Amino acid sequence: MSKSYDPRMHSAEHILNQTMVRMFNKGRSFSAHIEKKKSKCDYRFDRNLTPAEIEKIQTSVNDVIRLSLPVTEEFISREEAQRNFNLERLPEDAGDTIRIIRIGDYDACPCSGMHVQSTKEIGEFKIISTGYEDGVLRVRFKLEEE
Repeated sequence: MSKSYDPRMHSAEHILNQTMVRMFNKGRSFSAHIEKKKSKCDYRFDRNLTPAEIEKIQTSVNDVIRLSLPVTEEFISREEAQRNFNLERLPEDAGDTIRIIRIGDYDACPCSGMHVQSTKEIGEFKIISTGYEDGVLRVRFKLEEE
């Protein structure tokens, strides 16, 4: 992992992804770059976001963060994971036991990265900018200490 890796940012990415799924029903990001200072997620989309949508996403993500939800892990068989999750972003050598990260009852996702223990550790989520090109919506975001 890079030295700028931040478990807070990674947990925020999971909340952002679930928020995007719930708001737009277009799936989780297909590509993400998670850094301590700022991060980005790319989504298959048909347009850029409106200012009102950006505000709603930020509010929704911050509302989840403020719930102080537990962030937990569980291990399930690959077979069970394939029935319940999209495994396309897992490394090929992930093995027969898959780690699932749960953020309360808000999100569950296969993941091998480090996370906070509670959403209260994340801080305030802020979208820096968005852009749209060739079917890809890019959302850039940062975290501020609360």
